[in-house]
Amino acid sequence: MAENCTRKLIVEICNAKNLMPKDGQGTASAYAIVDFDGQRRRTKTKFRDLNPVWDEKLEFLVHDIESMAAEMLEINLYNDKKMGKRSTFLGKVKLAGSVFVKAGEETLVYYPLEKRSVFSQIKGEIGVKVFYVDEEAPPAPAEPAAEQKAETAEEKPKEEEDKKEENVEEKKEEEEKPKEEPPKEEEKPNPPPAEASKSEDTTAAATPPPPPTEVENPPIAHKEEASSTKVVATKSKVETGKSSQLVINELELRSLSGDHNRIAYDLVNRMPFLYVRVVKAKRANKEPACPLHAKLVIGTHSIKTKSQIDKDWDQVFAFDKEGLNSSSLEVSVWAEEEKKEEQKEGDAATTATTVVVDNCLGSVSFDLQEVPKRVPPDSPLAPQWYSLESEKSPGNDVMVSVWVGTQADEAFQEAWQSDSGGLIPETRAKVYLSPKLWYLRLTVIQTQDLQLGSVSEPKVRSPELYVKAQLGAQLFKTSRTPVGSAWNEDLVFVAAEPFEPFLVVMVEDWSNGQLVGQAKIHVPSLERRTDDKTEPKSRWFNLVGAENKPYAGRIHVKACLEGGYHVLDEAAHVTSDVQAAAKQLAKPPIGLLDVGIRGASNLLPVKTKDGTRGTTDAYVVAKYGQKWIRTRTILDRFNPRWNEQYTWDVYDPCTVLTIGVFDNGRYKRDETGKPGRDLRIGKIRVRLSTLDTNKVYLNSYMLTVLLPNGAKKMGEIEIAVRFSCSSWLSLIQAYGTPLLPRMHYLRPLGPAQQDILRQTAMHIVTARLARSEPPLGQEVVQFMLDTDTHVWSMRKSKANWFRVVGCLSHAAILARWLDGISTWAHPPTTILVHVLLIAVVMCPQLVLSTIFMYAFLILALRFRYRMRVPHNVDLRLSYVDAVGPDELDEEFDGLPTTRSPNTVRFRYDRLRALASRAQTLLGDVAAQGERLEALFNWKDPRATGIFVVVCLFASLLFYVVPFKVFVLGSGFYYIRHPRFRGDMPSAPLNFFRRLPSLSDQIM
Repeated sequence: MAENCTRKLIVEICNAKNLMPKDGQGTASAYAIVDFDGQRRRTKTKFRDLNPVWDEKLEFLVHDIESMAAEMLEINLYNDKKMGKRSTFLGKVKLAGSVFVKAGEETLVYYPLEKRSVFSQIKGEIGVKVFYVDEEAPPAPAEPAAEQKAETAEEKPKEEEDKKEENVEEKKEEEEKPKEEPPKEEEKPNPPPAEASKSEDTTAAATPPPPPTEVENPPIAHKEEASSTKVVATKSKVETGKSSQLVINELELRSLSGDHNRIAYDLVNRMPFLYVRVVKAKRANKEPACPLHAKLVIGTHSIKTKSQIDKDWDQVFAFDKEGLNSSSLEVSVWAEEEKKEEQKEGDAATTATTVVVDNCLGSVSFDLQEVPKRVPPDSPLAPQWYSLESEKSPGNDVMVSVWVGTQADEAFQEAWQSDSGGLIPETRAKVYLSPKLWYLRLTVIQTQDLQLGSVSEPKVRSPELYVKAQLGAQLFKTSRTPVGSAWNEDLVFVAAEPFEPFLVVMVEDWSNGQLVGQAKIHVPSLERRTDDKTEPKSRWFNLVGAENKPYAGRIHVKACLEGGYHVLDEAAHVTSDVQAAAKQLAKPPIGLLDVGIRGASNLLPVKTKDGTRGTTDAYVVAKYGQKWIRTRTILDRFNPRWNEQYTWDVYDPCTVLTIGVFDNGRYKRDETGKPGRDLRIGKIRVRLSTLDTNKVYLNSYMLTVLLPNGAKKMGEIEIAVRFSCSSWLSLIQAYGTPLLPRMHYLRPLGPAQQDILRQTAMHIVTARLARSEPPLGQEVVQFMLDTDTHVWSMRKSKANWFRVVGCLSHAAILARWLDGISTWAHPPTTILVHVLLIAVVMCPQLVLSTIFMYAFLILALRFRYRMRVPHNVDLRLSYVDAVGPDELDEEFDGLPTTRSPNTVRFRYDRLRALASRAQTLLGDVAAQGERLEALFNWKDPRATGIFVVVCLFASLLFYVVPFKVFVLGSGFYYIRHPRFRGDMPSAPLNFFRRLPSLSDQIM
């Protein structure tokens, strides 16, 4: 950014809603005070209004643009003291500088008002727009600086007075309880309007009159805070014109501290690497320039640099020290010289050909036992000149530095790596980011002045129209309506940044299938909203028909980008991100997730090398939130050791980390030049809510992949996970907040629509990551996102059925226990239940307390038996051990099917048999409810008559008999001895089973 560029922060105070009455008469006279970067502005007072509307813009000067993200914007609402005699504080809002957006991207956001103390009575919300504008700064004269100093000196005593008044008022407010008329001595408005106006007059007398735009929102005296020293220092930097250092707020600092190059690597093992940095060479004699390259030899390892002419190589090579088979390093420099050779062809004339010959300029050797060691944060080792030993061409030098370091060295990421194939892009470690996704809502209202058909075409008496909208590959359409009718239907798309340029809206005639006209809507310029309180503006667009129809009518629509939703791009049960799309709704992280990918063991070969033996080129992909990481590929090893550590910000504890292991097939290309496909090795998931905070979990997990011939164990992966959280309060509060943003509950999307949008978002993320360099394969992203969760699978259906049975088994156990009590299977227990029943009837007030105390003791005792290892994919729960080969083949069959007709017919018959049992079960459940309904509708007059008589006698009986006696008698009757119990069903049960249902009316 240019040095002469200044930034202004614009805070537009729009309105407030549902404020707390503070004047003793059921209303409030509110005004807002905004503080930012040592500056304070004040709005007008809206008298006697609990829903005030200001629509005022307050301007602030950003003294240090680089540190704007570290500043806090504080908005305080007060009740004007002139209009009331109660507490003046109405609420406050604090916004971090990291949520500020550029001009043009701002939206109206409603923030709930926060309390200042425990005893504050606050409610309501305030609507604010915050954005910044960059503009060129005019040269600052010397006189205003002096006047500013004088003004600051005059405002100091006023600031101290305001600070005292505010402290006194805060103490009083904490001490006071909710009373009708608090004493006058406790009323200390912050700040009093009279003193504020007095301060304004004094400031106006000391300085020239401000521009007309600042008269409405004059600066007022602000309180001194602990950060005043920082503000003064920042101002001095701006005044002196010196370049300020980069200032990062605390959240960004925590995130950067977990960066791949800066972390302490405390969750993984340190891997020793031999680093060789070859910078350049210098020749003694000045011969014609020719390409030079350096060659490094360590035992059987040999690698050379790029060939350069009059340029430095400046390349770093990292050799895995455990794989070295020599104790010496030899660095040699070679010159690629051209020589002419003459060849005789029989008696004909000789022909001259040019041949490139490598000429060795010398070499230098290093003893690896004497190489120095370097561990960050030590400074990089400076390269030195070494003389090349050569008998033919002495006097040549090479600049080299050699040291032993670890994977934490900053040179490791860009170095040639011996264990990952060197500088192959497809084998390097990379970090990817998913595109930012938005929902685009298009509301189709109506059309007018349509030019339908032509003269030659027969006219349809009542043509029906529908609207079709297309964004990229997404295509949705409305229902059919007659001409002149309104649709008022919403079409929701998934839009990814950077957005597609246009949303195409087409009107088509359903009767003849012809296009009436189309219009294009510019997507990047659409309005962005964060809630449902601001409706987007409707617009008319002209429809363009064929070439001979430049005007085919017009269409009335509303379009906006919904920033209050979170676009789900993964399965709902394994989601890792729940943040809203709008930047203004971003929440601070509650913790950090550190993942150390240590290594794998006993991997099975998944492909052949040179057609002779099996091999595996394994790498790991981890996904959490929008951040994807990919480790380097360890070539041709069944026990690879990555030892890489990564960090994510955590915004919600009830999220899932997904880690997958793959075999790299993309770094090799086939005969046509196309890259291969990466093969699945296995996947694990770790739910953060199952982890203890600030504890390291170091475990090995089994890698299992589902193949058409069954589940296959591919090996084990060793990872270390740590979920660190500094504030227990914020972590506990997260469990009480909704999982998804507010708009998902105010204007929820239907299940079918959300499933379609989720699949669309998955395809967009897959396509974007596949276009990265190096690409993250489509098969990798689909496997990590579980894009096939909606596909029918007999195995998953059985697994879900047994999950339901497992949940209902607890009720079945309780029913069996009660049956054992009633049948006196264990007489001492039945006698104890008699005593417990008497105690419950005689002391009903102890029932709930006893139940909760029993639950507390049971859960406290089970704490010591809790799961101490994070859960992994359960093969038994997934039902992969008892599934047949035909069912697995059906699961891997795509849509549409590619199997033979006989196979499809067999599977269809099997599905019909399964559905028939479900059909019978649903009919039985419906029959029970219909019998109860028939009892009250006189469908069986005799049964209903009997029930009426029973109800009459029951009412008289319960009028005479106390309720405690009834409960006690019913309990004793239920658990009576088997000697007094019959073998046949009871009369009430027989009566209920005889009631009619609607089963006999179904064809």
